[in-house]
Amino acid sequence: MIDVDARQTLILAILVLFAGKWLTLRIAFLRENNIPEPITGGLLAALLFTLGHLLFDITFEFALQIRDALLLIFFTTIGLSTRISTLIAGGKSLFILLLVVITYLFIQNAVGVLVVIAQGITPVKGLLGGSVSLSGGHGTTIAWAPVFTSDYGIASAMEIGITFATFGLILGGILGGPIARFLIERNKLEATSDEAIEVGFKYEQQEEQIGVDHMLMSMLTIAIAIGIGIELNLLLDMIGFKLPLFVACLFSGIVLTNIIPLILPKLECPAGTPTLSLVSELSLGLFLAISLMSLRLWTITDFIIPIMLVMLAQLVILISYVVFIVFRIMGSNYEAAVISSGFTGLSLGATPTAIANMAAVTKHYGAAPLAFIIIPLIGAFFVDLSNSVVIKLFLTFLS
Repeated sequence: MIDVDARQTLILAILVLFAGKWLTLRIAFLRENNIPEPITGGLLAALLFTLGHLLFDITFEFALQIRDALLLIFFTTIGLSTRISTLIAGGKSLFILLLVVITYLFIQNAVGVLVVIAQGITPVKGLLGGSVSLSGGHGTTIAWAPVFTSDYGIASAMEIGITFATFGLILGGILGGPIARFLIERNKLEATSDEAIEVGFKYEQQEEQIGVDHMLMSMLTIAIAIGIGIELNLLLDMIGFKLPLFVACLFSGIVLTNIIPLILPKLECPAGTPTLSLVSELSLGLFLAISLMSLRLWTITDFIIPIMLVMLAQLVILISYVVFIVFRIMGSNYEAAVISSGFTGLSLGATPTAIANMAAVTKHYGAAPLAFIIIPLIGAFFVDLSNSVVIKLFLTFLS
């Protein structure tokens, strides 16, 4: 076991991100299909670390605190990029997408249960290959696995769930971009917003100039918003309303960026600036790079056959649902195609993956402001609450 401290973890993450960018620039397939750069580099790193473990018995233990800090920064930048006017305009779309997401949670669990029943496996195990690990990701899996072990006698619940979540995280980052490209090119769609893209810059705008004053103002605003988010989270925790810290930071960013112009109209707010987009891209990219390079892929081999069958069924249903339901219900336009790429990442385990998918698409085709409002809100807040209720309903039904 080799312990990697925070500084070394950050260095490796930067190298991994550089590798992803280098591959994306030189391999047209990755760029044309909108595969996120941190997914490409992170998956390559995970494979290399897995080979190191299998061939030389070398295991790296990364410092993940820096990853968690990057997550807070990223969601704060998303909040700071959100205008109330756009949020109000997207209210109807947010409600519609929430219904679409909740419906899919039921479908996802039904698919997992039916496939394991067909293999002669205990039906409850199918939930571990459903919304527990896929829409829920690693966090929900870790939270629910002890319940499956203690209440339902599934001794390997943690390993099974983590394996599904790992596959979901990888596949969610691989499939979202190609699905969006298919929808955009098949329907000849174009971006209608002339706003700057929300995360990073378009490929032809990589040399965007960033001023020192703008960077300082962005850093100051982000730090203040995170501080407000921490206090808000503590207050909510005191009254028994528990939320992930990054959700509180997201909302504090939304409040701050819309209040500053009212209180201090002469103060330049970083919302919509290239500087904030750059910070957003860096924090998201490094977060995903660390998340992927720290995956222990060698732990997933014990359950590979049943898991592959469940994953195959889940992918067929998900792609069909996204192309024929999500895209059409959300308007069959460019925003709907970007939302579809986000929905793919969201339904396979991680809100950051969903946003990375959308960022890769918008880098190629142009801004989609509505998508970057409703997908983070759905993923950061509503999915976990809805998923918890749906899981309990299925457990009650299967007991």
